[in-house]
Amino acid sequence: MERLDGGSAVPARLRGGIVALGNFDGFHAGHQSVVGRAVARGRAEGRPVLVATFDPHPVRYFQPDARPFRLTTLAQRERLFAEAGADAMLVFRFDAALASLTAEEFVSQRLAELAGASGVVTGEDFTFGRGKSGTVAVLADLAAAHGITAEAVPAVTLDGEVVSSSRIRDALKDGDCVTAARLLTRPFSIEGRVLHGDKLGRTIGFPTANLALNNYLRPRYGIYAIRGRLPDGRMFDGAANMGIRPTFNPPKELLEPHFFGFSGDLYDQMIEVEFHHFIRPEAKYDTIDAMTAQIARDCDEARRLLAQPLEV
Repeated sequence: MERLDGGSAVPARLRGGIVALGNFDGFHAGHQSVVGRAVARGRAEGRPVLVATFDPHPVRYFQPDARPFRLTTLAQRERLFAEAGADAMLVFRFDAALASLTAEEFVSQRLAELAGASGVVTGEDFTFGRGKSGTVAVLADLAAAHGITAEAVPAVTLDGEVVSSSRIRDALKDGDCVTAARLLTRPFSIEGRVLHGDKLGRTIGFPTANLALNNYLRPRYGIYAIRGRLPDGRMFDGAANMGIRPTFNPPKELLEPHFFGFSGDLYDQMIEVEFHHFIRPEAKYDTIDAMTAQIARDCDEARRLLAQPLEV
């Protein structure tokens, strides 16, 4: 899997490919349907498959003060696209230059000239170009003028509602990990570098690997049953606090996973934490002993929940 700059010409070996085009934040079931169709076409026609995404998200460009809302990082999307069968990820940097392009300019300059696409696949609600003037119907007409075929894939529904990133964000804000996982087809996960903290956890028997949340959406603050993936690929069950640690001053927003049965040093390493079940909201304790007793109960509950398969 190669990561390509959408502002530069695609290498000759990847030109003439089928491009799956969208934001693809979260890479949920609907996004997978779009990319799956592009992969199927590419394999049938003997062409490379590129997944084009935007970074930063257009919402972040137009609303720079918006609260964090990302469901995936570029690195996570790259791995997910590779697992779906794509040959490359094409990253369109969403900046003033891109935002100013008309629909026709985007197709002619970015898809035809730089990407050298022979086909493009989007979701049926995809919009593009200055002022969102481009629709899938507009895309089909403009693409045809450049010898590019365009296809729009219908939305995917679950429980009678369209699968969307907004629906996933709402579920996570409610602490509903199970619904989020069903929409994503996998547990929501946060990936980050382990920070040096105050090391209190190790003194009470529950060492944690602290992660900053950066641009990720903030799931509901509270205690979760989680699984963690370490740099060497090993997976560990655990429990995590997601929030501001109200027992301590000053408040500090962190994801603090504790992995069952792990011993070692994870500082400065990249790990990924999957959210499987919400256990309870955050709480403030009068004593460290009271907090420690509750953490032990939370870990027991996490073990119980993680013993049951997560339906996705």
